[in-house]
Formats: sequence, C-alpha cells, structure tokens
Amino acid sequence: MTVLLTRPEGRNQSMIEALTQKKVPHFTTPLLEVQPFKDQPAALNAFLQADIIIFISTNAVAYAAHLCPQFPNAHYFAVGDATYRALAELGIAAEQAPADNQQTEGLLTLASLQKLNDVNVCIVRGVGGRETLAEQLQSRGANLSYWQVYQRQCPTLDAKQIVADWQQHQVDTIVVTSGEILANLINLVPKEQFAWLQACHIIVPSIRVYQQAQAAGLNQLTNAKAANKDAVLAALGL
Repeated sequence: MTVLLTRPEGRNQSMIEALTQKKVPHFTTPLLEVQPFKDQPAALNAFLQADIIIFISTNAVAYAAHLCPQFPNAHYFAVGDATYRALAELGIAAEQAPADNQQTEGLLTLASLQKLNDVNVCIVRGVGGRETLAEQLQSRGANLSYWQVYQRQCPTLDAKQIVADWQQHQVDTIVVTSGEILANLINLVPKEQFAWLQACHIIVPSIRVYQQAQAAGLNQLTNAKAANKDAVLAALGL
C-alpha cells in the first residue's frame, strides 16, 4: 500500500508522521489551496454579536483568529475533532459533533441546537459550501449569518505529469478529506487514466463524499466518518 495525501499545504503533517512511524509508503500532493478572504465589515460585526458560533473547519478557526484575535463570549460549536482541538488551543471550549458522525448532520443532532428561536447564530467558514446547516438552523428559528474568512481553489498542476508521478510511486490508496478535494482529484486525472483511479482505494470523510465518489464512478471506497488522523488511520486498517 502506498498512500496519497491530498490536503492543503501544511495540513498533511500529522498523517505524514503517523505513516512514517508505521513504515507505510506515502506521497503528498495538495489538491486544494486555501487563501484568506477579506469579507465585509458587517460579517465580522455579526460574528461579534452572535449567541452561537459554529466553526466548520480548522481553516475557519485559523483565519478567523488572524482577523479577530479576541473572540466574543458565545456558545461555540465545532463540526469535527480537529476543529474542536484548534479552538481548544485558543482557549475556546466548544461542543462538537458526535464522534461517529463528525459532519453537519451529526452537529444537527446536538440537543443544544434544537430550539433556536431568535438566537443569533454565526457560521464561520470558507466561501461557498453546503447550505444544509444554515437551512436547518433557520428552520429551528435561528437568525443566521455567515462570516466567510477564506476561499479555496485547485492548485495549478500538470495533470499528466502528476498522475505519472503517482503511478511511478505505486500509489494505490488516496485519502480525500472533502468533496472539493475529491472533485479536484477527478477533474485532474485524464480520461485515459481514469481506470487507474477506479482501481485505487479511496478514503472519504463522510457519507456525502462517499455518495459523490460513487456518482463519479468510483467504487473502491471506505467512509472514515471523519477527516481526522485517527479516523483515517482506522479506515486504512492501521
């Protein structure tokens, strides 16, 4: 087994260390690039006045902390364990989605997010993304706002060369931690190499991305049910 790691630059280190310790061959190619996004002052003001603040990712925590070093007094939530730990490092105690469902759907099961009449809720995230969380919270009475602190894009890569490098390194297992990374992976692989991609074992973080992969014609899939290191290692059988 040779594992391909695809998270943005600087976000693969814990997996690199774990795979190195376990002597598992691996190769790293970031398939997502993250850049700061300068939003309107109104969004920051909504963040500062929120009763409940939900962070979607570790990037959301990092870029928000850069733009606003002093977070307001609010009830904080984190979608996943890594985001929870990123908030903890800033001294922020947060609730997180259940361990067996660390995604939007899991977060929505929490008792503290059921009745939200006239509660000001701010979701901190990157530009774009799913609207499921916002729609569900609004249906429960929340006054919903977004603070979009970063934007994502696919890095500029030479598709034929990079796929040739993967094959030369005998990559047969690919860790995908978001729907955007999966889409970039599928778009990057030339049609004549798609059979190779179909033969690879793809680790995905959620049922949503699992279904996205299936719809694209990929079937060698394992749902890790989270994007953190321990969940991915378990999905890899390590």
